[in-house]
Amino acid sequence: MKKVLAFFLIAVTLAACASPNPMAGYNYIAGQTPPAGFWWGLWNGLTIWFAAIGKLFGANIALYEVRNNGGWYDFGFFLGLIAPLGGSNAIR
Repeated sequence: MKKVLAFFLIAVTLAACASPNPMAGYNYIAGQTPPAGFWWGLWNGLTIWFAAIGKLFGANIALYEVRNNGGWYDFGFFLGLIAPLGGSNAIR
């Protein structure tokens, strides 16, 4: 049962990241906030559980930073997402 649940959570997470990024090709201009990278992805992945609860109660909270630098943000987001669940050790 745990393996099925873990597979489902991973599949849903990867499917959520499969949408096109509207900020693709965004050129960073000096003085503006740079796109989110690995560390922001990790932080957003760790705090998504609290953000999702807030979103259920109507708060205007984004669960995923659209303006990111691509793969590194996604990798950090995924690590932060699975870390509270025991990481890859929970799949056994």
